[in-house]
Amino acid sequence: MSAYKGGFRWDDATEALYEPAGVSVGQKVADFGCGPGKIAVELANRVGKDGHVHAIDINSEFLAFAEQNAAEAGVSERLSTHQSDGVALPLADGLLDLVTARNTIMYVDDPVQTLREFRRVLRPGGLAHAIDGDWYMMVAEPVEHDTWRAFVKAASHACRNSDMGRKLYRTFVDAGFEDIQVSIIANADMNGRLLGMVRNMGKYAHKSGLLDGTKINNVVEQVEQALASGSYMLVSPQFIVTGRNPA
Repeated sequence: MSAYKGGFRWDDATEALYEPAGVSVGQKVADFGCGPGKIAVELANRVGKDGHVHAIDINSEFLAFAEQNAAEAGVSERLSTHQSDGVALPLADGLLDLVTARNTIMYVDDPVQTLREFRRVLRPGGLAHAIDGDWYMMVAEPVEHDTWRAFVKAASHACRNSDMGRKLYRTFVDAGFEDIQVSIIANADMNGRLLGMVRNMGKYAHKSGLLDGTKINNVVEQVEQALASGSYMLVSPQFIVTGRNPA
């Protein structure tokens, strides 16, 4: 929890992920899966005093962090928190100009239903903006491809759709969005920024019992040793999809 609380900062890489959302002054926005609220607070700064941000998460502790962060940033009056699992959003029909979700759709039970909920709360012409990864498309140098795939398969029970990135476009289509745009950002990490994710995946893989524990540990150790020797590289592509609610 402390790692989540301290993470999710807005930086240049985050700016690129959210640029297609076109956040602007005066908008009413929902941040679905807001986590500790760092992104929601930045969105609240960008929509200004005439806009509003609805920070939504399934975890009450995250929502408490979001409220604290909003207070510290002086944007509490333009940010509201809501607890929801995405099955039914606690917002009125046609309320929003924009719904955004980062690495969240992969955790819901029914992505199409969740995107339909996005449509319900969006005004006609409003925009949905989703960012998600695809664990099977990650590259972890120097781990051999088949070994990495087995590692990911054993860990993938940790989220409903570990390959959500490649499925986002189809999900937007099935949910009824129009003018769907897709882009992919795949920055290479050579400094260990994503090493924590690999270690967490190792823990998930152990819990599944689908792969021998020695093989799981070997993958994590390979990555750690590569970082120490300067040969490490990890690429985790982020799929960015936007779609417009039909008028």
